[in-house]
Amino acid sequence: MPTTAQAHAHTNGLGSRIRALREAMDLSLRDLAERSGVSAPMLSQVERGETSPTMHVATRIAAGLELRLSQLLRLDEDGAVSVVRARERRKGPATVAGHSYEILTPPLPGQRAELSRHALAPGAVTGGRGDPPMHEPGSRETALVERGTVVLHCDGQRYELLAGDCVTFDADLNHHFENPGPEEAVLLAVLSAGLRRS
Repeated sequence: MPTTAQAHAHTNGLGSRIRALREAMDLSLRDLAERSGVSAPMLSQVERGETSPTMHVATRIAAGLELRLSQLLRLDEDGAVSVVRARERRKGPATVAGHSYEILTPPLPGQRAELSRHALAPGAVTGGRGDPPMHEPGSRETALVERGTVVLHCDGQRYELLAGDCVTFDADLNHHFENPGPEEAVLLAVLSAGLRRS
């Protein structure tokens, strides 16, 4: 293992990888600075390839991205297969009471699809009425109800989904999921970004 991250910065495009990982987690430079303890100007320089981080700085950036240093530097990748163990799932921010989720896919640069698992308490929703679309133009989402009953509200329409039901819709439309039942509901969602764009 090399003693500095500098050798990897050029061969593996570390700066562009950090930027792609940050954007995949929907973090601004300021957000990552707060999470890692590395200043936003330094992060910006690293992302643009203007400077190479020391091992200490690279370790802090990795922690801010919820990765081990070896994952950030891609030292532990083996070919074309990436495994995310149950204990390594990235938890999404708790933005709405009663809704929690985990991202099951690895944070790989250039990845155009993301699998997540959502748990909704009785009466909980993934967003409120009138919320703007959360996904980029052209995004598509496919959701499979694993347990319970879920109602999808999408573009003014209501779709009731039972365990085993699967729905695909344009994710750039106003939408949210709701659990109308007395028990927790769980759904798996695959978000594919920008597939309808030319």
